[in-house]
Amino acid sequence: MPLYKTITPNSQTTVKIWKITESYKYLMEKVDLKPVALERVLDMKSELHQRGFLSVRHLLAEFGYADSDLFYDENGKPHLKDGKHISITHSFNFSAVIISNLIVGIDVEKQREKISIIAHKFIDYEFDYLSEESTDYIKKLTAIWCVKESLYKLFCTPGLSFKQHCLVIPFSIIDKETIAWIDYEEKKYRYNINFLDFSSDYRTFFCCYKICRRFAFKRFN
Repeated sequence: MPLYKTITPNSQTTVKIWKITESYKYLMEKVDLKPVALERVLDMKSELHQRGFLSVRHLLAEFGYADSDLFYDENGKPHLKDGKHISITHSFNFSAVIISNLIVGIDVEKQREKISIIAHKFIDYEFDYLSEESTDYIKKLTAIWCVKESLYKLFCTPGLSFKQHCLVIPFSIIDKETIAWIDYEEKKYRYNINFLDFSSDYRTFFCCYKICRRFAFKRFN
């Protein structure tokens, strides 16, 4: 069973990461999907996305939940019927789920060189401390995208912009943590972010997760 890693940041929170090695057929046979979930997975054009979707349901089972325990709100944010908080992600051959008594966000990203081409679309302030000549430039770009994606999932507010509203302070990859801010509608929110990088089949992936112990500050002009 390809449960790749389990992380317990605190007594109320668990992260589980799945390495997707199974076929679509195997993953489909081992889960019981709600009609709406079945329709969704059958409509997916990519088998990679189908396997990611189904592997998340296997992760739910690792937590003791079924697909029927999961639902989504009008903004697409996942929820559990028992009231616990959940965040979900999958990227290429990895998926991850975080469940907590606190509001959470999680993301997994594969490191790819082409992220430098779109960096200007999600980075503003961070260019002040990034250097294209640095050997970890691509790795840091990937980490920043991953951090902002996990923030977006946690904050889940339409109109939130990675570039305009989210910023990540200078960090070192080896520290496996950083601080990020959301500056949105006259308030600033400070978050502590944890991340890890890992390799599989000569490819590097990042997983970032945030547990909502945020601090809000009203902006004074």
